[in-house]
Amino acid sequence: MNERADFTGQVAIVTGAGRGLGKSYAILLASRGAKVVVNDIGSTMRGDNGGENPAQEVVDEITNAGGEAVASTDSVATMSGAQAIVNTAISRYGKVDILINNAGNVRYGSIVDLSLEDFNSVLDVHLKGAFHMVKSVFPTMIDSAYGRIILTASISGLYGLATSVNYGVAKAGMIGLNNVVALEGAEHNIKSNIILPGAVTRMSEGIDTSQFPPMPPELVAPVVGYLAHQECAISGELLVSMAGRVARAMIAETQGVFQKDWTIEQVAQRLGDIRNTEDLWLLAPCEDGFNQHMIKSFAMVSSNSE
Repeated sequence: MNERADFTGQVAIVTGAGRGLGKSYAILLASRGAKVVVNDIGSTMRGDNGGENPAQEVVDEITNAGGEAVASTDSVATMSGAQAIVNTAISRYGKVDILINNAGNVRYGSIVDLSLEDFNSVLDVHLKGAFHMVKSVFPTMIDSAYGRIILTASISGLYGLATSVNYGVAKAGMIGLNNVVALEGAEHNIKSNIILPGAVTRMSEGIDTSQFPPMPPELVAPVVGYLAHQECAISGELLVSMAGRVARAMIAETQGVFQKDWTIEQVAQRLGDIRNTEDLWLLAPCEDGFNQHMIKSFAMVSSNSE
């Protein structure tokens, strides 16, 4: 990308864009020429009715700066709400080029204590909400033969975090969603990637951040902006952005070992070899990772059976 990234003529939906990370994404894209649907239901961090309209406040900020945006207060937690968000974009701007799934809520609790309602509430917004939005926007992106989709996961979905099983499950599930969206979108020039952001926002309430380095949402926004750009060169990947550090996260397999048959005792004896991280398999989903896993696995069997 040799020139200043431009989004003129592009239409973006950003969910959960009334505050924090989503707001920073919406403002950055609008400042680069995108027309933005700013979606936010104005809820508390638990997802309860907050009685506010931060989406319109962000729209006012964008328009006052010379940009173009429209507010949406529908919820991603239902398919009808997601479709309404997409309909807002289409009725106002005629298309959707970019979807940034950022809406989220938090309900803490240990596995023992967490209620089923609190478990489902977080999955409804994060994981199901992302699927609702993808399913609603996919037809128009396919018709346009173009799309950029950014899903939001978390390092807690990769490594776990106590008292947030609902959040961790939802964010880990985002990886499977991203893989399939990237695969099914490839032939239509639709790319899908995951951002794993770290920023001090309203979601950080209750966490001691006094020893954290500077972590404003604006440090994450350029990474999301790249993933949303037409020149984005990757799909089906995960990028971490935290306190100015940008990295790729990935799922890998060890080379593993082959035996014609196994006993429980042999698994225990060979555990070191099974877990050996030299010569890792890094199989990208958009580069036929599923089939490559099968091919490489069967090749190991074949070479050891001769």
